[in-house]
Amino acid sequence: MKKNIYDKYLFKTFEEHSRVLKKTQIAIKNGIKLSSEIIVKSLKKGGTIFWCGNGGSAADSQHIAAEFVGRFKKNRKPLRSIALTTDTSILTCVSNDYSFEEVFSRQIDALGRKGDVLVAISTSGNSRNVKRAIIQAQKMGLKTIGLLGKNGGTCKNYVDVPLIIPSNNTARIQEIHILIEHLLCEIMEHKLGLD
Repeated sequence: MKKNIYDKYLFKTFEEHSRVLKKTQIAIKNGIKLSSEIIVKSLKKGGTIFWCGNGGSAADSQHIAAEFVGRFKKNRKPLRSIALTTDTSILTCVSNDYSFEEVFSRQIDALGRKGDVLVAISTSGNSRNVKRAIIQAQKMGLKTIGLLGKNGGTCKNYVDVPLIIPSNNTARIQEIHILIEHLLCEIMEHKLGLD
C-alpha cells in the first residue's frame, strides 16, 4: 500500500532530524561545556550576554535573551542579556546611515564591555553582519560563541567557540540551534544555583 504524502514527509523529516541530532551531539559536546562555562563566568561578574542573527536566528536571539531576562525554568533574578535584533530604530538608522553589515557590530561597539559574551547565530556561517559583530566583539575583549551550520562558514574562523551543526538543511540547523540555546539556559541556571 502506498504511503500518503503526510506519512512520507513525517517519516523523512523526523528521520533527518534524528540523524542530525545524533551527529551534533557527538560533534559539539566539548563546545557546549566550554560555552556554558563562558556564559556563567560572565554572568557571575555582572556581564551581559548579547545575541544576534538574521531571520529565524533573529527570532532565536529575542527568544533566548527573554529566557535570561525573564526566566527559563525557575523564578529567579533577571540576568543581563540583550538581543541586538530588536531595536528597529537602531537597525534602520545604522542600515541607512552606514550599512546593514554594521547593524550588530555598531551596537556591540556601543554596549559591549570586556568580559561580556556575544552569541552569534548564522545557519550558513557566512552572514556578513554577524561576522562583523564577532570581529568587533573580539577587538573589545568579549568572548564569542558561534551557533553555526553547514561547515561553519567564515564565522567559524573568528569565534572562540564554534558550535557547528553538521547539516546543509537550514530547517534542521535551526531546530538544533534552538535545542542548544535551551540547553545552555538549563545548564546556566543549574551552574548559578538557580534550579
